Amino acid sequence: MPKFFVKTNQISNNKIQILGEDVKHITQVLRAKKGEKLNICNVDNGTDYLAEIEELTKQEVLCNIIEQIENSSESKVQITIFQGLPKADKMEYIIQKNTELGVKKFTPVIMKRCVAKLEPKDINKKIQRWQKIAEAAAKQSGRNIIPTVEKPITVEELSKKVNEFDVLILAYENEKNNTLKAELKNINIENLKIGVIIGPEGGLDINEVNILVESGAKAVSLGKRILRTETASIMIISNIIYEYE
Repeated sequence: MPKFFVKTNQISNNKIQILGEDVKHITQVLRAKKGEKLNICNVDNGTDYLAEIEELTKQEVLCNIIEQIENSSESKVQITIFQGLPKADKMEYIIQKNTELGVKKFTPVIMKRCVAKLEPKDINKKIQRWQKIAEAAAKQSGRNIIPTVEKPITVEELSKKVNEFDVLILAYENEKNNTLKAELKNINIENLKIGVIIGPEGGLDINEVNILVESGAKAVSLGKRILRTETASIMIISNIIYEYE
């Protein structure tokens, strides 16, 4: 059953009002009719509802709430990916796949070896595009929240965020001693907040690594093979979810 997201102000008196692009999807793609049921999530608090369509117009779909649904799709582990800005298509892939895996936030990072360049005038448009990809992936995978895509930051700004996490993992191909497996074994905390730093296509500059490690980030090796930037995040997130779920 398709899932649709609404905000708290769209729920009132046991009814849910669906607006925007979802109306077109429901009426023209699904060709839903009055009396059909939808899975609707309040994105503000993660509550799921089973609802029945009462009325359809070009502007809105009005539904009656049948019941609240128990949904345990969200992980207790709160993961943020700090992604060295890659080419546009790779960033879209990273957001889509890691949303499906359970990541809660994405922050692009401007790094020395980034191949892609993001002009200031294009930032808001890019964020909106990436946010839509996160929303579509969240719907497809049955999530209770839509991950947030934040505006790009610098490595220096990232280094000041270390204390916001229980651990900030830095994937670094030249790390010889510490591994992802060993680092995850060292953590034993409920409701973990984990940050994951991934370099761009060109990799991490040694000065960036030093800044982040000196700030408290944990550099880890991902194994014997060098992974593409879009593969590295999926590998790390999969291991984190496996370890703590």
